[in-house]
Amino acid sequence: MKPTVAAVIKELRALANPEKVDFKQKKFGVIAQNALGIYQKDLKELAKEIGKNSALAKALFETNIYEARLLCSKLFNPKDLTEDLMEKWVVTFENWEICDSFSMGVFARSPLAIPKAIEWSTRTEEFEKRASFATIAGYCMADKKAANSTFEQFFPLLYQAADDQRIYVKKAVNWALRSIGKRNVDLNKRAIEEAQKIKQLEFKSAQWIAKDALKELEKETVNILDYPRSIYRPKK
Repeated sequence: MKPTVAAVIKELRALANPEKVDFKQKKFGVIAQNALGIYQKDLKELAKEIGKNSALAKALFETNIYEARLLCSKLFNPKDLTEDLMEKWVVTFENWEICDSFSMGVFARSPLAIPKAIEWSTRTEEFEKRASFATIAGYCMADKKAANSTFEQFFPLLYQAADDQRIYVKKAVNWALRSIGKRNVDLNKRAIEEAQKIKQLEFKSAQWIAKDALKELEKETVNILDYPRSIYRPKK
């Protein structure tokens, strides 16, 4: 397939299934405008076939087709990301799926990840705010060499946002907290301490965030990743 907008849209329409639109809404709470009904696994296969192409990705986003925008997040090279693009895209997020697809696949892999995550952490709109914490969660895997201090600066943001009762915000705060706590043994200890602090807040959202995080982070079998490996798995 020649990687043109017309060719890609033709391929997307061939994959379209309206029943999947209804299923994703009922099963996963994914409500999207102008959706064709295509699962992530099919979009990933298509993205693999096309390869990274930032110009094509940006053009696909402009079609306003939901799955074309999801595909954009898989084709766009994070090295080409600008602050203007991040702001243009984040305000369009209408559900957790597209928010997370951009946050993990593009934003977290960009040098702009940290400053924008910090900035967005106080946004009013649900999915703009979620993008902050989804980006933090994604950054925990994207930058395997970052120092612990990089992640410790996020703890005040998590604490501040723990009073947000909206489901997709509190879940992202919890996700970010757990992700930080699984980087290495030292951050695990710090994340547990932070969860205990959040647990003292008098908000149902804070209680849930903390208890769910502690349930995983305090397990003996918690999956500690040992990043940076140069420190936590030094070669003998």
